[in-house]
Order: sequence, then structure tokens, then C-alpha cells
Amino acid sequence: MRFMMLMIPKGYESAAPGTMPDAKAVAAMMKYNESLQKAGVLLALDGLHPPSMGARVEFPGGKPRVIDGPFAEAKEVLGGYWMIQVKSKEEAIAWASRCPCSDDGVIEIRQVQELSDFPADVHEAAPGLSEMLQRQGPQTGAP
Repeated sequence: MRFMMLMIPKGYESAAPGTMPDAKAVAAMMKYNESLQKAGVLLALDGLHPPSMGARVEFPGGKPRVIDGPFAEAKEVLGGYWMIQVKSKEEAIAWASRCPCSDDGVIEIRQVQELSDFPADVHEAAPGLSEMLQRQGPQTGAP
């Protein structure tokens, strides 16, 4: 089972462009990342720049509209993620519980939808999806 662990640092929604974590926090996180890698569960990870450097595309009436960050209505935003492959939700929770988060950190754990999770009509509605996902490698899997 693949799970995405989403880092949601409180206050990041109002971080200035270019805001970066301090070296001590990065060093602690690297030890954690290395433990995920040594255990063979880490598939991918990335940190994200603050929302003040991003954009959103909304679709009112079905038409795209771009809104540049920061986003005034944002209460929680992603700061980064890990993609892990483990045997259960409980194992994913155990890994998230070991993260060296600061007091304002939250990690949301979400299981990735695999193609095999979907009924036959979804498979029929997405011809070629299985082959597309196989070309991308084992760490992808949902429509």
C-alpha cells in the first residue's frame, strides 16, 4: 500500500516568499528521511515553497481563473510530502509519528488510490491508463 504523508506546518500559509527552514530543522529531518530510506519504504519526498510563491487555478462556471498566492482564505497549506510504501495504515501512522516535527507541525496520512481499487466501469472509462501508469513506474497508480 502506498501512502502520502502530507506535512502541514501551521503558519506556513502566510510565510513570505523564499521562506526556508533553518539548518537544524533540516538536519533533523534528514535523519528521519534516511531512516525511511534505510527501511526501504521511501518512494519520494519533496518540500514545497510557501503559497505566497504559488498560484491556484479555479474553475468558476467551468472556465479557468488564476489566483496568485498568497491565498487569504487558506487556513492550512502543504509544506511538503513523503510517498511511502508500507503494509498498512497503522505502519504509515507509525512512520509519521517518528517525524521530528516542531510543535506547529501536522502530518496528514492519505492512502493512494491504486487502479485495482476501482470498479470495472472506471477501468473501461480510462482505456490505456494501466499502460500509462506502468511506463511511469511502480510509484504511480490512480486515475
